[in-house]
Amino acid sequence: MYKAAVIGDRQSVMGFKALGLTVKFADTPQQAADELHSLAKNGHAVIYITEQLAASISADIAEYLDTPEVAVIPIPSKDGVLGIGDRELHSAVERAVGADILRSPDEN
Repeated sequence: MYKAAVIGDRQSVMGFKALGLTVKFADTPQQAADELHSLAKNGHAVIYITEQLAASISADIAEYLDTPEVAVIPIPSKDGVLGIGDRELHSAVERAVGADILRSPDEN
């Protein structure tokens, strides 16, 4: 069975434990990268990571972009939203469909 996990600072991700997700605390980019690779190796199909950490380990996350077994999804942290999740979603849709169909007509 596939599992889901979340990586981030304690305050941002602790609540996910109540939902049954595996929770891994990381305060540095190296800790986040290590946890990401460990979770991916151990059968976690969905890995949420706070946007602040995701921004600092983009090369590690890129290793899983075209891997159907692992989805790495940036989420906001206690520090707010950086917009990384939205950009990643638009990019994924554009790769799959061939055009960014999510962009509103007034955006250029």
